[in-house]
Amino acid sequence: MPDAATAAAAAYEAAKDRPFPDDVFVAPQLTWAVIGCGVIANQMAESLALAGRRIHGVANRTREKAAAFAERHGVERVYDSFEDLYADPAVDAVYVTTPHNTHIRYLRGALAAGKHVLCEKSITLNSAELDEARALAEKNGVVLMDATTILHMPLYVELLRRARTGEFGRMNLAQLNFGSYKEYGDLTNRFYNIDLAGGAMLDIGVYALSLMRLFMESQPTEVVSLGNLASTGVDEAGGVVCRNAEGQIGVVSLTLHSKQPKRAVLSFDRCYVEVEEYPRADAATIVWTEDGRRETVACGEEAYALCYEMADLEAAVAGDAEKRALLGCASDVMELMTRLRADWGVVYPEER
Repeated sequence: MPDAATAAAAAYEAAKDRPFPDDVFVAPQLTWAVIGCGVIANQMAESLALAGRRIHGVANRTREKAAAFAERHGVERVYDSFEDLYADPAVDAVYVTTPHNTHIRYLRGALAAGKHVLCEKSITLNSAELDEARALAEKNGVVLMDATTILHMPLYVELLRRARTGEFGRMNLAQLNFGSYKEYGDLTNRFYNIDLAGGAMLDIGVYALSLMRLFMESQPTEVVSLGNLASTGVDEAGGVVCRNAEGQIGVVSLTLHSKQPKRAVLSFDRCYVEVEEYPRADAATIVWTEDGRRETVACGEEAYALCYEMADLEAAVAGDAEKRALLGCASDVMELMTRLRADWGVVYPEER
């Protein structure tokens, strides 16, 4: 099974010669800048190019890397500092793609400057930081959006639509696995490094919990869990069982040191919905309880995952209440992750 970066590259390659769908970017176009120029920033630039669009500007801790990124992707502006980006009146929206523990720093700067912000997962380290960012966005009249792909893929929009009509019946149980194999050989890498806010919860748990919460009627209030910590102090593996006021149960298993399928099963009265490789999924299987019939639902395309995120922010800026409400789901997920890390004793340097 290919890793996420390889799968994304393959999806992009398969889509690059096809016409870009005309129903993705429907709101007025914004002018974008990006902070950071790592893997996600490059994927975003490539995805945006499929739509015939380019990033206006880039800022990075190392200007040389920003300049190389700009040359590679045809970016117009390379800023000498993050403050120069914030001050550019041409920029409407900023995509933050840096490591987790730096997000709040750039959120403060961009939101205070009146820029709309799409922030890569995990949007902040904890609920206190996210509450601060939300208050800043409200004060400055701008939109803040979590870039976790689960919240933006058209497949989940369609499945949610059908679930909310009552077609599936009541959802009773959500089971989600996510496992990656990261070697112990280099514990300074971002996955195990506590100084880079490493650990399974913020890196992969955010996907599982986002999908679980998206289909639950309300936020879980009862949570029991077990977490194993790496020698560096970050969570290496965890198991979570939670329940909300409606009696819906979520079961999540995570690991950074064993490969697991990225598999989600949402069990309803009338069917169960199975999704493989769920972070950027564009297809699901519905198995109907009454007769065992299997139905395939295909919606959206993996190659456009980051375009869907940017399109949702543009729609939210244009007044789409449903897209604006996605931040509420993200806040619930952050509350769960903050609670779980506290139970496991995972504390990052910025939190001490």
